[in-house]
Amino acid sequence: MSDREPPGPPVPPVPPGPAAPRPLESAPESRRITIKGRLHIDERDLTEDFVRASGPGGQNVNKVSTAVQLRFQLDNNRTLPHDVKQRAGELAGSRLTQAGEILIQADRFRTREQNREDALARLIELLVKAAHRDKPRKATRPTLASKKRRVDTKKQRGSIKKLRSGRPDSD
Repeated sequence: MSDREPPGPPVPPVPPGPAAPRPLESAPESRRITIKGRLHIDERDLTEDFVRASGPGGQNVNKVSTAVQLRFQLDNNRTLPHDVKQRAGELAGSRLTQAGEILIQADRFRTREQNREDALARLIELLVKAAHRDKPRKATRPTLASKKRRVDTKKQRGSIKKLRSGRPDSD
């Protein structure tokens, strides 16, 4: 056995193809969550707090912390482009804290796991909306027919108002 070979049985190579797992480029110890296309966030930017849920549920709701408060570090995030972060902050509205975190409360379900999935899905939905850029509107001129319709409508309204005055037209 040479010094270059690791001890133990050899590891079989992974066949190439779409089913082959791809290694993470920068952060092997954390998981990337894909938002849209090449846009992703790092799992380390998320923190979860489990609190007691409100609403119906009997004694269970008073004993078990199933609601999830998902916090996403928006200001300190390095993976999202600046314009996406800015739009996400605007879309978050009151869910954006002064510390620059997006806070999502999920207590729709009875189980902690379902609430975790719901909170993450809502965060991803918000970030997908923030990643979408609206096309700028092209300025167009009104057509000749639309100008004619506008003038005709104005004349018709004017004639209706003349009829209200009670004086007959002198034409």
